[in-house]
Amino acid sequence: MFMGKLLAQAGLLAGKNVTWMPSYGAEVRGGTAYSMTKISDREIASPIVTNPDALIVMNKPSLLKYSERVKEGGLLISNRSLIDNFKKRKNISLINLPLTEMASKLGDIKCANMIALGAFLKKTKMLSIKNAADALKDMLKGKEELFKINKKALEKGYNAVK
Repeated sequence: MFMGKLLAQAGLLAGKNVTWMPSYGAEVRGGTAYSMTKISDREIASPIVTNPDALIVMNKPSLLKYSERVKEGGLLISNRSLIDNFKKRKNISLINLPLTEMASKLGDIKCANMIALGAFLKKTKMLSIKNAADALKDMLKGKEELFKINKKALEKGYNAVK
């Protein structure tokens, strides 16, 4: 949820039109809760995303539930630490990073989502990492240590993509 909201905030800072819509399932933590974020230069008619251009999945239940919805030519970013082998689609790009392991090495597994977001920003070039870092600073105002580790995670993900 935080990742989607941060992406929306970064889009606003970049002067884009954005929508962000969280959806909490019965599972809440560890299940298939998700958020939908749209970023556009044009007006957005609806916040609903049925076939995303990009999908970031942090666990296997989310991969199984949502991966087939990614548009042909789209992007799937997955957490190799929690998702073992899976059927790879040939018609989308895949970034499969050990997000949880990378976050653990930074000192907090909860920042795995920021690593994923950094990878997304690098691959899509949709927004700058500066916009994301500025949005992160604003969202974590008064929580300097949390900001620092999440900013490092964002940069780590950005630099992990060639």
